[in-house]
Amino acid sequence: MSKQLIKGSMMKRFAHPTTLPSTYINSRVLRDNYKRQMMAQNEVATRALKFIARNAALPQKVRLEAQIQLTAMPNYTRSTQLKGRCLDTGRGRGILRDFRLCRYQFRLQALQGLLPGVKKGVW
Repeated sequence: MSKQLIKGSMMKRFAHPTTLPSTYINSRVLRDNYKRQMMAQNEVATRALKFIARNAALPQKVRLEAQIQLTAMPNYTRSTQLKGRCLDTGRGRGILRDFRLCRYQFRLQALQGLLPGVKKGVW
């Protein structure tokens, strides 16, 4: 898919412009990529607000205001919205985090010797 096609059809769903991933692209991968970018942009503000909200030395009113600002932030800025996806297929289940591959792609690449330090177990 070209960037022009994706900007025209899929990018209407997102409030902010995003960069495209260099891997397999489908709507779920685009959505997850968008959430990752928005979380990265808002990470500093989120951490600061969490620190203020949890700091017992601060006045209760300041802590409450920080908590209200945290809950007012959009869902796509939260780390719980992220999903581990396979870089090759975009699959969302059975992902090995260290390699960011689904179990089937991991097996294929390991048997072909494409993953450094991985070899078939023999006992």
